[in-house]
Amino acid sequence: MEGQLLIGSVFGSVIGFILIYAFFVLKSVRKVHPAGAGNSNGKPSSVTTKITCISGECRSEDDADVIIVGAGVAGAALAHTLGKDGRKVRVIERDLTEPDRIVGELLQPGGYLKLIELGLEDCVEHIDAQRVFGYALFKDGRNTRLSYPLENHQSDVAGRSFHNGRFIQRMREKASSLPNVQLDQGTVSSLLEDNGTIKGVMYKTKTGELMKAYAPLTIVCDGCFSNLRSSLCNPQVDVPSCFVGLILENCQLPYENHGHVVLADPSPILFYRISSTEIRCLVDVPGQKVPSLSNGDLSKYLKTFVAPQIPVELQEAFVATVDKGNIRTMPNRSMAAAPYPTPGALLMGDAFNMRHPLTGGGMTVALSDIVVLRNLLRPLHDIHDSYALCNYLESFYTLRKPVASTINTLAGALYKVFSASPDEARQEMREACFDYLSLGGVFSNGPISLLSGLNPRPLSLVVHFFAVAIYGVGRLLLPFPSPKRMWIGARLITGASGIIFPIIKAEGVRQMFFPATVPAYYRAPPSQ
Repeated sequence: MEGQLLIGSVFGSVIGFILIYAFFVLKSVRKVHPAGAGNSNGKPSSVTTKITCISGECRSEDDADVIIVGAGVAGAALAHTLGKDGRKVRVIERDLTEPDRIVGELLQPGGYLKLIELGLEDCVEHIDAQRVFGYALFKDGRNTRLSYPLENHQSDVAGRSFHNGRFIQRMREKASSLPNVQLDQGTVSSLLEDNGTIKGVMYKTKTGELMKAYAPLTIVCDGCFSNLRSSLCNPQVDVPSCFVGLILENCQLPYENHGHVVLADPSPILFYRISSTEIRCLVDVPGQKVPSLSNGDLSKYLKTFVAPQIPVELQEAFVATVDKGNIRTMPNRSMAAAPYPTPGALLMGDAFNMRHPLTGGGMTVALSDIVVLRNLLRPLHDIHDSYALCNYLESFYTLRKPVASTINTLAGALYKVFSASPDEARQEMREACFDYLSLGGVFSNGPISLLSGLNPRPLSLVVHFFAVAIYGVGRLLLPFPSPKRMWIGARLITGASGIIFPIIKAEGVRQMFFPATVPAYYRAPPSQ
């Protein structure tokens, strides 16, 4: 085009000069949506993005109040919550297509109550979600059913199980329906820091363009594989086991509308319905590796070792699913919350805190955290003072503890108790736990209310945990104690202490049991 202008007439040269000048002016300052911008449903967002490109570097000068990295359950729910409160929110998500995961498919009743509190309960509608009213435990040919204590709640309050991707897409649609929430597709590579304060993020659009986006507050919700958490917390990630995931079809659960936990060898197996025609199976394999799928070792392990241990009603469908070869695996991660209070930034969701997924409590913790953060931010009209905001939001880490620490501790403790062990005392603890829960009444209602997120009281958890241990000792000593049984009983109590106390220590004893003694508990909003 430039060659044509150079050989054209004088008039053409003038026009060419004007066009070239206009091109550089528009390139240096233009108002557009970057690649992938707009809402996830294709509608444009009213959050304007001013892009300035200088020397090949593009800077997105947003008028957004908050940047959220990640649009999973935590990120999408947070975007809708803050947007509904009038904040201008920009969400940057690596992939806006429907996720396909084998976890995050069971929402406990406590989590559903948080959905209601956030105005997101309709996100479990129209996705073929299944109601869950409790659990069924299976061990050595015996089984017992544990129902959620839902008597004092409305009829629609129950657990929900579903395809994780469908739920997330509904949350994204709900968030992007707000005019002040913008969903962008891009991969965030780093946080932008200036003198210890986070100013925004650097990300790459889906077309490969490197961009910078700025906002007074950046909230990192980029999940369990977060590449940003290391600068905002002390990530001590533990991988106690892996899940092998399958989807069973054309079969019925022994107890419909219940999660099923098989206390198998070497560790638990889970079953729960995720649609009207599909049942999710998760086989826990201790350690960081599973038998090889490529050479057939995993299929052989599932059919010869796992299948005989599951309920008879599910064995045929289980083996048929294994033969089809549609098997997926993922590591189970746990990480205590150990944040570095950082001006201008906050961690949320699995990027911040993880627990073993045995109890399905992750989404409940994330949604509860969002409620706490929303309530803290609501009185603030201006969040530009990063240091004052950071000081104020330290209370978040204490206020979240009752729900988070209860669910986290229960998940870690139950996984260890439910797993088989060659230690005779640990085996007695496992047997005692099954029999204790089978007693019904307060003995089952107490633990199941903790697991469901309906009773966020850490002290209640400790009481029930040691009640199981004492019950186990009593079984050993009756009708006649012997030196061997007394020794096993003493080791049972010691072993129980060794399970729960390290988890409590990681959660923080003071914040967990005595939050009112933590100074941050009383932080008042900064003056506006």
